[in-house]
Amino acid sequence: MDRLAASIVLEQGKTFANAKGDVLRGLQVVEIACGITTQIPGEVAAICPFNFPAMIPLWSLPIATITGNTMVLKPSEKTPGASMIIAELCRKAGFPDGVINIIHGGKRAVNFIIDSPTIKAISFEMASAKGKRVQANLGAKNHAVILPDADKNLALNSIAGAAFGAAGQRCMALSALVTVCGTEEWLDGLVDRAKNLQMNGGFEPGADLGPLVSPESQKRVEDLIASAEQEGATILLDGRGQRPSKYPNGNFVGPTIIANVKPHMKCYTEEIFGPILVCLGAENLDEAIKLINDNPYGNGAAVFTRSGGAAAKFQKGLEAGQLGINVPIPVPLPMFSFADNKKSIAGTSSLNFYGKDGLRFYTQ
Repeated sequence: MDRLAASIVLEQGKTFANAKGDVLRGLQVVEIACGITTQIPGEVAAICPFNFPAMIPLWSLPIATITGNTMVLKPSEKTPGASMIIAELCRKAGFPDGVINIIHGGKRAVNFIIDSPTIKAISFEMASAKGKRVQANLGAKNHAVILPDADKNLALNSIAGAAFGAAGQRCMALSALVTVCGTEEWLDGLVDRAKNLQMNGGFEPGADLGPLVSPESQKRVEDLIASAEQEGATILLDGRGQRPSKYPNGNFVGPTIIANVKPHMKCYTEEIFGPILVCLGAENLDEAIKLINDNPYGNGAAVFTRSGGAAAKFQKGLEAGQLGINVPIPVPLPMFSFADNKKSIAGTSSLNFYGKDGLRFYTQ
């Protein structure tokens, strides 16, 4: 685990603790896959993003191979190391040659996978035009709602970790906060908590968040912060220009909190994929639910409240696929499928990763 985690820190930038969590989550899927007996042989592929270099390959590889398929895996060109280590470990575990195949590259490598007539199913995107089975996780804008009766410390501590952990580079990162009926006054406390987070290199002791994956990602995130200013939002905490003294040339953006955001603003309509939290207001829970449902994405949402009635109303009214009650990142254990919704998912019958959906995707 430590070797995989070290590779992730070097290539992706997340902290060593976050990287070990990345690996652990993938290993949980491996454990679930070991109990599968259905086998329908074929050739399948997985095209993996940069943000979870171990976990996302392990969402696909164990279920695909245990159900009898061979796998072509294309890791992100930014973070290939973890996939190579996983392939090496599979060989040591006794996988025959040719069962797991790693290819590297950018667009040409992706097009090769999509165009190959022997590959029948692809986990990620852009293959349906070739008549292949597709499993695709797309963009996200995950919301949290704070109601006035919430436990203030629990809510603010949870939101700070969910918004800024892993530098916001995860599909379930909390990127939008909806304050209801006076809880906007709690934002000062959230700013204080965010200021106390330590931004540093991933191997440095005590680091809470590391750099972004590339200079291009850093520029895009900083440009979105600038667009919020230009459109009239208020920057309560600005992470632009922050650098740890030991890493003056790193791709760092510090925790950023933007208030007075409106639904038409670019910082809200686009997925940021950085340590940025945009804050909107609502008069009541009904208005907050409508605001979230009007957003085209549907990965996850959370509400902080002590009221069982409010929690039930939130649960029944939301269109997002994964809901948390006083839980900021509501991701299920691997025996249950990842359950995003709306424009956050696409593909054949909207079959998702791991769980029953993952089994159905790799079998017939």
